Amino acid sequence: MTDPILESVSLSKRFGNFVAVDDVSFSVPEGSFFSILGPSGCGKTTIMRMIAGFLEPTSGDILIRGRSILDVPPNKRPVNMVFQHLALFPMMNIEGNIGYGLRRKGMEKAEIAARVGEVLERIGLPGIGKRKVDELSGGQKQRVAIARCMVMEPDVLLLDEPLGALDLKLREHMKIELKQLQSDFGTTFIYITHDQSEALVMSDQIAVMNQGRFEQIGSGRDLYYRPGTAFVAGFVGEANRWRGKVTRAQGGGLQLTTEAGLVITGADHGRGLRVGEEAEIFVRPEAIRIGHAVSDVAHFSNQMSGSVGSLLFNGAASRAMLRPAGGGDEIEVALPQSGEFSALKRGDEVHIGWEAEQANAFAYDPTAAAATAKASGTGGT
Repeated sequence: MTDPILESVSLSKRFGNFVAVDDVSFSVPEGSFFSILGPSGCGKTTIMRMIAGFLEPTSGDILIRGRSILDVPPNKRPVNMVFQHLALFPMMNIEGNIGYGLRRKGMEKAEIAARVGEVLERIGLPGIGKRKVDELSGGQKQRVAIARCMVMEPDVLLLDEPLGALDLKLREHMKIELKQLQSDFGTTFIYITHDQSEALVMSDQIAVMNQGRFEQIGSGRDLYYRPGTAFVAGFVGEANRWRGKVTRAQGGGLQLTTEAGLVITGADHGRGLRVGEEAEIFVRPEAIRIGHAVSDVAHFSNQMSGSVGSLLFNGAASRAMLRPAGGGDEIEVALPQSGEFSALKRGDEVHIGWEAEQANAFAYDPTAAAATAKASGTGGT
């Protein structure tokens, strides 16, 4: 296993009585893409600023290559940072921007020119050194900002929501480019974002942060399919959510009955939920199969009938919102890409089903439920 290049040990930061970061520990393998994902105000930027040296921790330690950097000033730390607004100097041309840090270090002009030319080649923008910043597209500016950092050969590159100011199509393109640049340079990236798509697409590992703490660290696949907490299940990806009482529990499987009388089978994946306990079950929209007839979903452990309340067309990612025949909240279902349901319309009766194994169950925690609702913008108490 690769040795960690960066370690956070029981890191905390208080601002008066407010705890922004609460006893956070993690390690980042060298050459990896590590993301901290969480809603606004969860503490992720505070962690980034402590690593960069702009904030001093209240307690804990930060190590790079096994050595504490708390007594190292920001300009001497082996890290560099890309901000959301890039902070390129408009009065300098591109080579002036990229070579700025090297000039500050007193490097010879010839070596600066060689290093700048090399890094421009590596980011796929050779020959643009004499151009002005305002002559570049948004994506080109993004790459120049990264090149300005990479030319300094940092051990760790910190990226603070760097795609936030870009339009949607360019942001989608830059997700792929950033991952490729990280792979090409082999530099450790620590990336913070509130956008789960950015984290899932680019990261080797993701830490999901909530109210100053890390809820779970894992690969995107782990977080999506095996969330460790109800907050992660509700925050990472879309999910249908039911709350009720556990009415049967055996061998990791359980049955939950909602207040409306809906009975759902699920799995607690070792969480040890017991009969009588209040719980929540999460089911991904794409885990639910839709059929025209009851027989189409008869083999599933969970089955339901309902009518289409609304359709959310988004090409291959189109969804249907279904009103259960027995009442209760609408259920979001991913429509298959085969085109079989392309003529589906509001009011049509359909039948849905899913397996118990695809339903993640957690003990109900009102504090976590409120945090999830706030993070997803759905309100709640």
